[in-house]
Amino acid sequence: MGLIKDIYSVAFYENFGQAVAEVHPAFDKEKFISTIYEGDFIQKEWKDRMKHTTVVFRQFMPENFPEAVVIIEKIIENLKENKFTEGNLAFIFFADYIEMYGLDYFETSAKAFVSITQFISCEFAVRPFILKYKEKMIDEMTKWSLHENHHVRRLASEGSRPRLPWAMAIPFLKKDPSSVLPILENLKDDPSEYVRRSVANNLNDIAKDNPQIVIEIAGKWKGISKETDGIIKHGCRTLLKQGHPEILGHYGLESTNIELSSFEIKTPIVKIGDALQFQFHLNNKNNEAKTVRLEYAVHYRKSKGHLAKKVFKISEKTYQPNQLNRIERNQSFKLITTRVFHTGIHQLSIIINGTESEVLEFELTN
Repeated sequence: MGLIKDIYSVAFYENFGQAVAEVHPAFDKEKFISTIYEGDFIQKEWKDRMKHTTVVFRQFMPENFPEAVVIIEKIIENLKENKFTEGNLAFIFFADYIEMYGLDYFETSAKAFVSITQFISCEFAVRPFILKYKEKMIDEMTKWSLHENHHVRRLASEGSRPRLPWAMAIPFLKKDPSSVLPILENLKDDPSEYVRRSVANNLNDIAKDNPQIVIEIAGKWKGISKETDGIIKHGCRTLLKQGHPEILGHYGLESTNIELSSFEIKTPIVKIGDALQFQFHLNNKNNEAKTVRLEYAVHYRKSKGHLAKKVFKISEKTYQPNQLNRIERNQSFKLITTRVFHTGIHQLSIIINGTESEVLEFELTN
């Protein structure tokens, strides 16, 4: 499996250049490719290669932005007709082009987003427009939420997320997301799972800064459909992990008479690269069946010596009266790029319907 940056290959630029030349006769394919590879292109990582492609591409497009957009739309149609990797991540530079050069052309750029996002997603590119135009852009995205194409509807919800990962945050939406709520309302029972998952992710973002808004939406949307209930459940995942009392009550999750016993860490000393092993018993001592959301928390030691909790879900299922289950789990400490491990004492706890159990310690070593 190759590196993601290698999607920008000679073959890609050859094929792309041919597609451009077929709809834009003034385009110099050979000069375009040679310009792409000038300088330190080989050393560039994926994002830098993408940005570089945007900048070079603009050198071969009309200076007038609306004229360039017309050509881009023709290029995309040609790519679709020739089935040249539609939706391929490499084409994200089309969205980047609108972001970099279209910020002062609201109407043209808004129309371009509708067209381009049906070929390659634009949720990152739309963020600077929200920051600059605020409610004007949100109003436009609300219209998108009613569009016939699911990619456009998904852009409305994904692009307006207050905390979209790997993208710039939108401070005014983190503070007050009320302008986004009509978008989510329009999409709450969307026929596309792709769109519904985006709605859930938007709600989860909102919950991190405005939990009460999401709790109110959960009550308002409850029972509309199985799909809408699914949106709420996924959109409340952070609140559930936090053990938020109101959302636990919404799902009837209570820990009374759910008994934890024989909680044991089987590997009290764990080497980085190995796995923590633990086990416990769980018993529903109620006289009726109970839904049990079962999680565990690892309290990781950080570089400054403090502990930071991360919650992992085990299961959520119905336990019959006096049902006793034995649960075993492993937690990997294999080195990964997204987490740095620090040696020393760590902690582990079990969470039953939002209620954290006793905390056990283990030591992480080299």
